[in-house]
Parts: sequence; structure tokens; C-alpha cells
Amino acid sequence: MSAPTVQHLADENRYEFRDGEAHAILTYQHEGDRIVYDHTFVPVDFRGQGVAEKLVEAALADARKENLTVIPQCSYVATYIARHIQHQDLLSTRS
Repeated sequence: MSAPTVQHLADENRYEFRDGEAHAILTYQHEGDRIVYDHTFVPVDFRGQGVAEKLVEAALADARKENLTVIPQCSYVATYIARHIQHQDLLSTRS
């Protein structure tokens, strides 16, 4: 059995980390050349294991590949970017 990984479900505008029936998600919306990360949810059983971090890292890597700027509406995403200077260049300067 393989280890759980992050999957990008583009048709559903979300990233998902699944382990059995439980899953964590990061949802987003596109706004032209910007992407709004609007919600992260991690079930209690996954908390404290770096799951939200894995979701955000995957989402930011994809934003970079797609030349999108980021609007971190979700507080977790905003805090993550504030703590990781290497991602701050992705922040949208337009509101």
C-alpha cells in the first residue's frame, strides 16, 4: 500500500490529502492570472503531522509553474507564506 500523497483535483478546484476515508483539503478559485486560496481543512486525526503544509506546498508549486500570483484568503496559507520568504514573490500586489 502506498503512502498518502497530495492530489490536485482541478475539476473540483482543490488539493486533497487522503488516507483511507479521511481527507484534508485546500480549496481555491481562479481570478484571471491570480489564484485565491480560500480554505484549508485538516481533520483532527491529521493535525500536527504537516498535512496542511503539504497541501500548501503543492498548491504554491503549481501556482509558480502556472505563473499565477496568489491571494491567500485562507489564514493558514497567509501564515505559511509569511513564514516562508521563498514564496512571498507569489503574492499578488493587486486587490
